[in-house]
Amino acid sequence: MQSLRELLKKAEQGGVAIGHFNISDLVLLKAVFAAAREQNVPVLVGLSEGEREFVGTRPIAAFVRTLREEFDFPIFLNADHTHSLAKGVEAAKAGFDSIVFDLSALPFEENIRQTKQAVEALKAIHPGMLVEGEIGDIGTGSEIHDKAPDLKKGLSTPEEAKQFVESTGVDILAPAVGNMHGMLKSMVEGETKKRLDIERIAAIKHAAGVFLTLHGGSGTNDDDFRKAIVAGINIVHINTELRVAWRKGLEQGLAKNPDEVVPYKILPSAVDAVRQVVASRLRLFNGERHFAQGV
Repeated sequence: MQSLRELLKKAEQGGVAIGHFNISDLVLLKAVFAAAREQNVPVLVGLSEGEREFVGTRPIAAFVRTLREEFDFPIFLNADHTHSLAKGVEAAKAGFDSIVFDLSALPFEENIRQTKQAVEALKAIHPGMLVEGEIGDIGTGSEIHDKAPDLKKGLSTPEEAKQFVESTGVDILAPAVGNMHGMLKSMVEGETKKRLDIERIAAIKHAAGVFLTLHGGSGTNDDDFRKAIVAGINIVHINTELRVAWRKGLEQGLAKNPDEVVPYKILPSAVDAVRQVVASRLRLFNGERHFAQGV
C-alpha cells in the first residue's frame, strides 16, 4: 500500500486531486468508502475536533485502519481543523495519517511560531504524519449561511505562503483563495456557486512549493475546481454538501417508512444520498485521467 504522501505526489503528477470528505458518523463513512471503491481512487476522510469528540478519536482511527487493511484500499484519515497541540497529539498517537493544524485566526507571526512547534512535536510522535498549516481567512463552520462574509481582506498572498512554509516546515498548505467554509442557501438550491482565484492559486503554488489543500469546497463552480487542480490544488475538502445529502436522505428514509424503528432499514437512504454526492465529486476531481493506484 502506498503512503498518503506517495499518492499525493502521484496525483499531482497526473493532474488530479484527492477528495477529502468529512464524516461524523458511520453512515457517512460507509457512503464515502463505497463511493471511493466504486470510482477506484484514493480518498481522505476527515474529522474536525467536534466531529472527533462525537465519534471518538481512537475508535474512528481503528475503524478506518481496519477498512484499509481488510480491503487493501487507500483510505486515509485526517484530523481536520485542529486548534490545539493537545488535540493534535491525541490524533498523532491514535495514528491519523495527516492533520490540519489550524491557527489561522491568530496573528500571522504567532501562527508561524505555534505551527512550527506543532510540526516538530507531532512528527516526533508520528514521523509519517503529514502536517498541514493554514493561512488567511475563509470563515468558520460547515453550515448553511444566510449571507456570505466579506473574505477579501483575508486572502492569502504568495509571499505569505512562502514565508509560512519555509518557517514552519509544513507538508501541506491551506490558503485562502476565494474559498469559504459552509454554503449559502442559494448555493444549496443551485442558484449560485463559489468562484476561486485561480491565478492566486498558481502563484501560491509556485511560491510555496508544497501540496495545497482547498478547504470549503462545497458549492464551488465545477470548472473552477478543474482549473484549481491544474493550478496546483492537490486535496479538495467537501463537508456541507455531504451534510445536506445526509439530511435529505434521512428524511426520505423516514418518509418511506414512517412506522419503521430499525435504524439499518431507515439509514440506507442516507447512505445512498451521500454516496452519490461523493462519487460525483471524485469523478470531477480525478477528471478523465483516472490514475491507477494499485488497489
